[in-house]
Amino acid sequence: MRSRLSLCSAGLVLALTACSAADEVDEYSSIPLTIWADEDRAQAMRTFAEAFARDANRPVEVIVVDHEELRASFLSSHATGLGPDLLVGPHDWTGELAAAGAIVPVGLESGDADLFSPGAVDAVSYEGEVYGVPYATENLALFRNTDLAPEAPTSLEDMLETGTDLVDSGSVSQALSIQVGVEGDAYHIHPFFTSAGGYLFGEDASGDPDPTDLGVAAPESIAAFELLAELGEEGSGVLNRSTDSANATSLFTSGQAPFLVSGPWSVASAQEEGVPFAVDPVPSFAEGAKARPLIGVQAFYVASGASDPDLGQSLAQAILDDPELSVILHEADPRVPALDEALQMVTDQDPNLEAFQRAGEGGLPMPAIPEMELVWSPFSQASADIIGGADPAEALAEAERLIVEGFGE
Repeated sequence: MRSRLSLCSAGLVLALTACSAADEVDEYSSIPLTIWADEDRAQAMRTFAEAFARDANRPVEVIVVDHEELRASFLSSHATGLGPDLLVGPHDWTGELAAAGAIVPVGLESGDADLFSPGAVDAVSYEGEVYGVPYATENLALFRNTDLAPEAPTSLEDMLETGTDLVDSGSVSQALSIQVGVEGDAYHIHPFFTSAGGYLFGEDASGDPDPTDLGVAAPESIAAFELLAELGEEGSGVLNRSTDSANATSLFTSGQAPFLVSGPWSVASAQEEGVPFAVDPVPSFAEGAKARPLIGVQAFYVASGASDPDLGQSLAQAILDDPELSVILHEADPRVPALDEALQMVTDQDPNLEAFQRAGEGGLPMPAIPEMELVWSPFSQASADIIGGADPAEALAEAERLIVEGFGE
């Protein structure tokens, strides 16, 4: 299944080719397998391609597509019969891609789930079928400056008391760094939102997200944001729109905030700046539910028009049989390996990986249903508006109106 010509003509790609070590290949194995990935995963996929080419006994070609265009390009290529053999992307694309018939099940069985991080296989499942091969997981955790806060907080209130005391003493400029921004950030506010009792989707009988039970403006969610509003700009000011993706990590690494809610992508910055830190679970409200970060899974998807009809099975088997493939991916892109055996292999090198996995226990897999895509922007904007002082009921009602309107399109 080839699309190199069409994508190159659109100016979207950079091709990175890795060939099998075999000196001679037959006519079939000389046809490259193509992988589409975004620019953030290009290096990891290039390294993986070199290793997987040996398992597949075929050249493997990585084509880099801009992240903002990757999913739409993949869907349009499916409709036209052109496109890659494999797609690399987050698990919350699963529902939309499977519903469109653009990807096929990969051959993992329910028993295989025990070989991966809890929830990783469920995250790439849709209507009872496993559609992706997980290779990495990610979730939010609490970074704690151990010089400023030697003990892990027992609750959200405990954390904020420590942070506020440090502000009052002049040791830091703000109690907590968590990105909000003027457009909001549904992903980062989610742990506090769920601890306060809110929810995005209910669950159906099988435990999957139920799009008919939208919780954005449910009474529980309104009550949750009334509590979060007390931490906003017209309350204590702990949550504020001036902290965004551009400065959230640097506020922590520069010592201006003792705590940071972020993911494994912030580890390198903290280490480079020499900040003494520990990774803890995101704390919950003392009288609330457990804070539930959204669990993200990075996965390989097999295109329904892949040149090799057994590609899904062979890829899944290669990942299971050779954990070194997962280690290679981790070394090129330091996310937490989804395969337990690979995680054990790299934890000695970086104990923070195991800490992130612990922080994700009890988390909520990012809903892998098509409707979730319509939730992000309105819900994020409502959260920013409420933190800025807007009425929670009104802001959430408007967000739900926009989401439901999108459902009908």
